[in-house]
Order: sequence, then C-alpha cells, then structure tokens
Amino acid sequence: MKHKLILFVYFIINLYTISVVKAGDYHLLPQPQKFTPSHINFRVNKLQLSTPVLQQEWEVFVSEMGGTVSPEATAVIEVKLLPSLPGIPMNQDEAYRLSVTKKRITVEAVTERGVYWAMQTLRQLAEKSGARTAIRGAEITDWPAFRVRGFMQDVGRSYISLEELKREITVLAKFKINVFHWHLTENQSWRLESKIFPMLNDSVNTTRMPGKYYTLEEAKELVAFCKQHHMTLIPEIDIPGHSAAFVRTFRHDMQSPEGMKILKLLLDEVCETFDVPYLHIGTDEVQFTNPRFVPEMVSYVRSKGKKVISWNPGWHYKPGEIDMTQLWSYRGKAQEGIPAIDSRFHYLNHFDTFGDIVALYNSRVYNQEQGSDDLAGTILAIWNDRLVDSEWDLIAGNNFYPNMLAIAERAWRGGGTEYFDKNGTILPTDTQSPQFKEFADFERRLLWHKEHTFAGYPFAYVRQTNVKWNITDAFPNGGDLIKAFPPEESLQDSYTYDGNTYRVRPATGAGIYLRHVWGTFVPGFYKEPKENHTAYAYTYVYSPKEQTAGLWAEFQNYSRSEPDLPPLQGKWDYKESRIWINEEEILPPVWTATHRTKSNEIALGNENCVVRPPLEVHLKKGWNKVFIKLPVGKFVSPEVRLVKWMFTAVFVTPDGQKALDGLVYSPDKTWK
Repeated sequence: MKHKLILFVYFIINLYTISVVKAGDYHLLPQPQKFTPSHINFRVNKLQLSTPVLQQEWEVFVSEMGGTVSPEATAVIEVKLLPSLPGIPMNQDEAYRLSVTKKRITVEAVTERGVYWAMQTLRQLAEKSGARTAIRGAEITDWPAFRVRGFMQDVGRSYISLEELKREITVLAKFKINVFHWHLTENQSWRLESKIFPMLNDSVNTTRMPGKYYTLEEAKELVAFCKQHHMTLIPEIDIPGHSAAFVRTFRHDMQSPEGMKILKLLLDEVCETFDVPYLHIGTDEVQFTNPRFVPEMVSYVRSKGKKVISWNPGWHYKPGEIDMTQLWSYRGKAQEGIPAIDSRFHYLNHFDTFGDIVALYNSRVYNQEQGSDDLAGTILAIWNDRLVDSEWDLIAGNNFYPNMLAIAERAWRGGGTEYFDKNGTILPTDTQSPQFKEFADFERRLLWHKEHTFAGYPFAYVRQTNVKWNITDAFPNGGDLIKAFPPEESLQDSYTYDGNTYRVRPATGAGIYLRHVWGTFVPGFYKEPKENHTAYAYTYVYSPKEQTAGLWAEFQNYSRSEPDLPPLQGKWDYKESRIWINEEEILPPVWTATHRTKSNEIALGNENCVVRPPLEVHLKKGWNKVFIKLPVGKFVSPEVRLVKWMFTAVFVTPDGQKALDGLVYSPDKTWK
C-alpha cells in the first residue's frame, strides 16, 4: 500500500509538472526581436498606473486582466516616452522595451504606437486562472524589420460588410499588423459613395452585389477605427484601368478630357473624406492612351496633401514622381529611390490551405532580411475575381487568418530562408532541421491563438507537421491499385513493377503540391513535373479507438479568382484523382455548383474542402491505410485554367473545428 501511495504521489507530481511546463509555453506572435523570459510573474490586482499616452486603453487593459487602478497600490505599470531607444537599429517609431517583474511593468517607447504594440505583447504574456491574471515575467526589446505589414481586401469586386472589416482590423492589430489596404473600385462596382455623382453607386451601374457600397460617413468611421488600432488605412481608387463601372456611369473613358474632369471632382471628394497620408491610384493592367493622364493625376492628388502609391508593373516612374510602389506578379521590380511594398507572390486568392502557408512563412520579403528606405514591407491581398457570396467562406477559403499570422511574424521579425524559390511549399522531412523546427514552433503558437484569440472566427487550419506521407511514381499501364500496391510493398524504399524500379520518397504536410499553381516558379514535390504523369501517395494512420472522423480532402484547390468549372458529380476533379481508406474508396461530396459554362459571376460552392462539412469516414482501432491516386493529365485544362497538381488529406473532428486527437501518421507504421 505504501509503495502504491508513493507511486500515486509521484504520478500527481509529474502530472502537475507536465501541466505547468505545458502552460508555461510562450505563445508570442510575432516573436520579439530580443526576449529573455523570467520565472517571476506580475500578479494583476490593485496597481498604480502611470502613463502619458493611451490612458483609457491602459485602464481597459487593467480591467480586462481583472485588476483595478489604485494610487495606494504597491504594484505599478509605468509607461515612459523617450527621445530614443538605444540599441534599436531601425523603425524606432514602432519599437518598445518591456520589463515585467514581480511588482512592476515598465514600458519604454518613442511614440504612442510603440506603446500600443507593447500592450499587445503584454496581452499575449497574460495567463488567466479564474478571475486572476498573471503577466509572465520577461525582458523584451522589440522593433519591426519592415515598416509596412498589411492586408488588402478587394471590396470593389465583392462587398464586405463594415462589421467584418472592423473584426479583421481589431484582431490583426493584436499581431502588430499596421496597414489596411482598401481596394474600393473595380469593373464590377464603385463601392465608395459619391454625393456629387450619386448615379455612380446606382445598382444599374453595378454588375455584382448591386446596392452594396460604403457611405462617406462609414469611410470616415473606418479611418477613425483604424487609427484607434494604430493601423494606417490606404484607400485605393483604381485608375485608369479596372474602371468599367466609371465608364458605364459617365460614358467617358477615364483618360479622355471629359473623364479626367469628372475624375478630379471625384478625387476631391475622396481626399476630403479620407484623413490618411496615402491614396493608392492603381494604374495596372491597362493600355495607356493618354500620356498626360498618370502624371497629371499624381500631381493633382499630391496637391491635395496626399502621398501617392501605384502598382508596379503599371506606369513607369522615376524617383520623385511617385511616393511608393506596390509590386505585383513576378514582374514587379523595386526601383532605387522609390519605396516598394512587396505583394508579388502574396495573393491569397490562389493559395491552398496547407502548402502555401509553408512557403509564405519561410519567404523573405522581396528576398531581403529586413526593410530599408527603398523596401517598405509587404501586403497580403485577396482578389475576389470570382464571386464568393459568403463572408465566412471568403475568409476561411483564403485561409486568411493563418496566412496573416505567418506574414505578421515574418514582416515583424524579418529573415526567412528563401523567396518562394528553393523549397517552396515543401516542409522538410527531417524533423531536426532548423527550418522544420521553426515552422513547427510557429504552428504551435498559431494553433494556440486559434483556440484562444480566434474562437468564433473562420480559421480552417489544423496541425500538419505530424502528417507524414510516402509518394511514388506511376505504375505502368495503370493497374489494379489495391493489388498493385499492397501494404508489404509500401514499406520499402523502392519497388519493382513490370521490370521497372520506382523510388519511394517521403513528404510532410496535410497538403502537398506536386506542381504548384504557378508552375515551377514556386517549387513543389517534383522539381521537374511532367504532364500525363501519375503519382501515388500513401500513409498509415493509427487511431487509438474505433471512431467516426471528419476528412478534409481535395485534389484541386479552387482559386477564388478563376471562373473554373466545378467537378462532375461523382468525380473529385478533372484529373481522375481517387482516395481509399482501408481499401474502401472515398467518394467526393455532392457538388453544390453544377454549371457547365465558365463564369466569374457564378459563386463558388463547396468545391474547396475547408468551406464544406468534412466527409464522415470510419477509422478502425489501430492502423488505417490511406492511399491516393494522383494523375495530372495536362497542365492546361479547358475546365480549370490553373491546374494544381496537389492533394489535401487530413483527419479532423466531425465538425471540422480541430485535428482529431491521438492520431499518428506514419507510412512505415512507426511511432517516430
């Protein structure tokens, strides 16, 4: 009995130690530049508050943490504004120093914005236990590597409610995102109210979501809201291209003399409405017929006290002729003497859920370690060329929040290992490699914030660093898949079939690109993918019990900017992809879209796996075999413009909210 009691006490002590260690993991995102943890925490109770800025915000912070402000308290939060912060190499206007000890929290910064970022870090250091909160001890010196860290919503094509935009701004400010780029006008609609030309917002001149636009008061309200969250709003009025809504209304091209007169009146209204430093004027994807147009419009906007941003490629500027350029597509090139924002490979509307976030997290901004006078930073963009009529689907389908957290860390920390061009979307299979460890740690923190910060938000990401596959080349002449690839064969590094030897190679992740959507610009599993090729992927999944699981599976992630046709009923895609679990074929869901004519105006339905309920599948207790056939056919398809040779397969809870607990993914049935 004595020995049993000792064992029981030992078990309880170890259980407590494990829980403390687990609770003790830091979840800071983005990671600070310099960070020294401490085991001594600041207990939030009664405290003194001394701050020259953000008094109300600090009082709200103390209240949220369960504390009260009292001049007699011995614990103190002290904020200091200093002329400079020694040891900060760049971007001092956003930098801060933070010290958390047992009885004192000290924040030092040069500006109010630096103080605000320090407050966001303190929120992430907070650990609540009932009504009590402890701020974990630490010494932090922190600054951003890039001064522009932003996101863009294309509301010109697809209206997004003001409530949703505020929700995005509120939560992303917690991760030090500091720019909201608001793309307000497009061919489909002019989404900003005009009081001088109200017919511009008339439904008759809108081809998508008629009647949906933002009043001038709402625009002012959102500017003020961004300022409260220390985020700069950059409105974009896209000229002279992407302007069919303007032409429908006025029957004049923007570059005509009549069009320019009208446009200047509209720009007067825009500049008066937006109390912001920048106005984005587009200038991309258009034939310039009037060489005076762009210089005259830039000069006119500048005369209104605004700095001007323009897309590149677009109009070609010399230093001094424009205030900033935003780079798009691989052809975008930064120019010496003109600050640049890198958005070249940052179009979330083409990203899949699992593969592209790996490339995004690893990537350097414009292949540079940190910003400079000529490199301002980065903006991630969602272009809704294709109608997505649900705000939830738009955010979930574009994997918006996980991708934004990836760029929040990269743009704040700087660094990265490549510019999408070395390993691309492929995770290392060596779990001890620095690149794997770094992404796995980011994923751990990302999923913590999914549960604690993003509860109730569309956040369709689950752990994938534990998902292991083997992938091999095609069997000649097709063959009976189940018989041609029995379990005992799959455990070998290579195998022989019909006299040919085929190599088996490992892969890691819930989503694997064999060939990326942008071809070989972004590497996939195959360095030199070939048309009319078939690959096979397989793994074994250990389940601790017999259970019903959810399955996220897809073989063509549908871009949100393509008029692609949905799959035929009963087919996963146009490539003849197939999947088996325990030798039982898993059929696709019933597709909600059935049209046979390509159109951007027919909304995406349930084509992408994260916007539909997971498929219900049965897992037996023990090892379950997952086997996938992956033909590619042609890289250009009449049904799908950008063929993605890829697969996504991961088990989730039946409601799709989390990864299924206790599973082990192992192609060789090991526990490593």
